[in-house]
Amino acid sequence: MTDVSALRRAVLAVALINLGYSVVEFTVSQLIGSVALVADSIDFLEDGVLNLLIFFAAAWPLHRRARVGHALAIVILVPAAVTLVTAVVKIIDPTRPETIPLTVTAFGALLANLAAAAILVRHRHTGGSMARAAWLSARNDALANVAILATAAIALAWVSGWPDIIVGVGIAALNADAGVKVWRAASAERLGAKQAEA
Repeated sequence: MTDVSALRRAVLAVALINLGYSVVEFTVSQLIGSVALVADSIDFLEDGVLNLLIFFAAAWPLHRRARVGHALAIVILVPAAVTLVTAVVKIIDPTRPETIPLTVTAFGALLANLAAAAILVRHRHTGGSMARAAWLSARNDALANVAILATAAIALAWVSGWPDIIVGVGIAALNADAGVKVWRAASAERLGAKQAEA
């Protein structure tokens, strides 16, 4: 099996994991009013779309993949913007989300993201900016889920919605950082493609 076909199979599996869990997490976020879960559910959806794009684009030539890499960097930034809007709305009424559904959902999300990261780990340095985008998204989501679990623990002692808001904004910052890294990787690929054509 070639590196490209292995990458395509990996990202397709990860896309299905992400799209499935985005529905679960968004549903729970609406039921309990959690900014962090809203942010993470949107991130799962973005990751699913990102991995589907990679699945189709992986077989393209380098100069076209570099263009897709730039598009993926912008896609990664979308959840950051949506999360910030959600956080501003929540600041108006910073009630604490229910801790048990928050904890169970975040733990399930962590397992889903660890599975995705395990599938992608061997492709993170061999598939260019697209594989890097998929890997960074999976890694960031796992870190975000650990933070959400910590939020649930803090919320048991501190009856406030502020820990949830803070974690939601932190997730947005992680997405922004990943977007910048993918943009830079895609720019380097595009430059390399132009030099190869010259």
